[in-house]
Parts: sequence; structure tokens; C-alpha cells
Amino acid sequence: MIKPTFKASIFFWTVIYFSFSATLIQADVIEGAFSADLDEINSISPQPGTIIDQNNVDSFEQLLAPKLGELIKEGFYSIKIGAPISIKPHQAYIDATAEHIGTAKLDDKPGVVLNYTAGRPFPEPPELDDPKAGDKLAWNMRYTYAYDSGEITDFFWQYRDMHKEKIERTLSFYASSLRFMHRHVEQPVPALPRNPSEVYNALYLKVISPPDLRGTQLLIQRMEDDTKQEQAWLYLATHRRVRRLASGQTTDAFLGSDIMIEDFLGYNGRIKDQRWTYKGTQWVLLPYFNHNEMPLVEVNHQQDGYRFVGFTGKADCFPDITWQMRKAYILEAEPYDERHPLSKRLFYVDAQTMQPAFANIYDRSGKLWKVAIAGFSHPDAHHPVNKGSGTPMIDVVSMIDIQAMHCTTLQFKAMVPRKKLKETDFTVQALRAKGR
Repeated sequence: MIKPTFKASIFFWTVIYFSFSATLIQADVIEGAFSADLDEINSISPQPGTIIDQNNVDSFEQLLAPKLGELIKEGFYSIKIGAPISIKPHQAYIDATAEHIGTAKLDDKPGVVLNYTAGRPFPEPPELDDPKAGDKLAWNMRYTYAYDSGEITDFFWQYRDMHKEKIERTLSFYASSLRFMHRHVEQPVPALPRNPSEVYNALYLKVISPPDLRGTQLLIQRMEDDTKQEQAWLYLATHRRVRRLASGQTTDAFLGSDIMIEDFLGYNGRIKDQRWTYKGTQWVLLPYFNHNEMPLVEVNHQQDGYRFVGFTGKADCFPDITWQMRKAYILEAEPYDERHPLSKRLFYVDAQTMQPAFANIYDRSGKLWKVAIAGFSHPDAHHPVNKGSGTPMIDVVSMIDIQAMHCTTLQFKAMVPRKKLKETDFTVQALRAKGR
């Protein structure tokens, strides 16, 4: 029997030590990425129930994103503080992040991430001295956790004139989405078998009312390869035909609203088309809440008893919800294309969920144009079918045009699908079939 030498023993225990240390560090990274220390948050947050309005907003200005404080100061809106909540993603997503931590890498070419498999690609906290920190956060947003398919069975848009304080138009939609690749929970995992075009995910919308738009449909296929242009088609019910949307049309006002297709999901464009810059981390008030604790309203009577988040403030342009302290990454996106209607977006990305819950949007001249607010509910306090999904449920959106004094508000009934969605539901052929 060969006895180990002293040097060999030292080497063996050194390897064990560093392997164990690396495991502990990785565990800390995963815990930090997906957990919220509610005791810590309570120690720095205003008391739940506190109202921030134009009379006391100066005392809370450091907790408010830019422009939001100004809107409160002008009397357009007031904020009620809610108790903090933690929205952990599904355990399968956390496990995938732990399994693949450190494998995803950014290529030298913009819009290319290498070796991504599943989970959050870059779970480590961003660093200001990392020139790629902004790109990593953008990819974390792209691959953030959401259930592998989803439905918004009832989806209401209202266009509001803030000068006259009246509703100009109401639209209702059905919407659905499907992840083709990088799936975590819904079988088949990790990808759908029939995907020759290598679509990452697809989004479908259909107008239910009013009559002049009824039957209009939109289909967007986002490619896994970010260097390829997304594919988008519009079915026009009045002409009974499908037409492909040119890339420039995704920055047009969608159906006359204050929202463009590129605004969907916070940012619905290619990562390579923007210069992403990480601007720092801040504890800030963001629109996260428990749906069933809000002052809900009935819209188009729902047979299952579901009620929607409502609106308040100037012209009812602001979500009637509580806000809570959240750790946010401030992320700036500047289009490379000089013809783009925007000069930049400034996102406040929730660190736990990687959702862009608040954004300031600037026009081509650099002047603030719009304020975007996206409110998310804990899934366990939402529709019963969403319980245990781990998905932050999009509940309400306000897109407020500061320059035109106009807003578009959105209310959602977002659900884990009642039936399994298929690849064939998200094709041009399906648009034509559903339009007949």
C-alpha cells in the first residue's frame, strides 16, 4: 500500500477547502438573488399604511424613483405603503440557476450570450466597475422566471385624456404566451420538440371589442438568436388578411394607445439594439402587493368572482395599489439607431423578480416623455389557479404620457393556462384560422 506524502495530503485538503468555499459562495449568491430579507426591509421602510402625498412627499423623496415624486408633489397621485412580501420563483428555476451558475458568458459581439441553459444566467450582484453589468441585467430580464405558458383571459385597455379627465376609449383583449425554449416547470422541459425556427418565446393578442377592431390579432415570435429580427404579424379583421410588421412598426403607437409593441413586457425588443448601462442599486418604493388585499373593482362580471385592480389619481391614470420597499437595479437602455423615437429608457428592475416595475422614457431630444408603472401581485394572493406557481402576476399597467397629458391603463386577469397551449397556437396559420 502506497502512503500519501505530506505534500499530497496538503494538496488534497487544499482542493477540498477551496471546493467547499466555492460551494458556500455559490449558495450565498443564490440565496441573495432570490430571497428578500423582510426584517431588513421593515427596518428601513415607512410603516405600512403610511400615505405619501403632496403634503409630505419631500420627506420620502429618497425612496421614490425620479418623476414619481414630482407627480405626487403636483397632486396627481398619492402612495400608500404596504407590508413587504417575498416572491420567490419556482424551485425548479432556483435549482437550474444553482446547477448552471458561472456557465453563461457574454460574447464580444452584442446580443450574444454563450452557454446559457436554464435559470438566471447572471445571478451575481452587478458591479459598477463591470462594463458588461448592464448587458448581464438585460439578459437576466430576458430570461427571468415566468411560468412556461400563460393566459390573460380578460385584458382591458383604457385611453384617458388627463386634461378633460375622461375615458376616450376602452378595448378588451385575450392574450397568451408560450416559451418554446429554456422551460423549467411545464412539460416538456427544457424545450418543445417542434421548433425548427428556434423561437425562444411567442406572444399572441386578439381584440375582443370594440366592434371596429374586433378580431384584430397580433403574433410576435422572439428568436432565441438575438441577432435575428423578431417576427411579428398583424391580422386585420376588416381585410381578412395577415401582414408582416416591419421592424420599425414596433415603435409605432399600438392601436392608437400610448404604448408601442417594443414596450410590451417592459422591453420587447432585441438586446443587441440597445446600449445597456448599469447605473447602481437603490432601495426604492415599487408597485408590488397582494392582489386580494387591494380595493378591487368588477369589470365585465367574471363568473369565477375575480375582480380587477382599479385606478386612482389624476384622470384615474394611476394604479390603486399599495407600494413597498424593494431593492432595485437601475438600468439604462439607449437605442443605437438614431431614428428610434426614444433617446433612452431608465428602468427600475426589481432585484428579486427581475421585472422592470417602473421606467422613465425619454423622447429623441432627451426630454422625459412617458412614465411606465407595472404592478405585480404575489401569485398566492391572486387567482387560485396561480397559487404555488412562483410567478409574479402582472396585474395592472399605467403608461402616462407626460407631454401630451394622456395615459393608457391596462388591467389583467393573468392565469396559469386552463388548458395546455401548443406550438401551433402561435403560427401564422393559426392567425388565419382564428380570423375566419
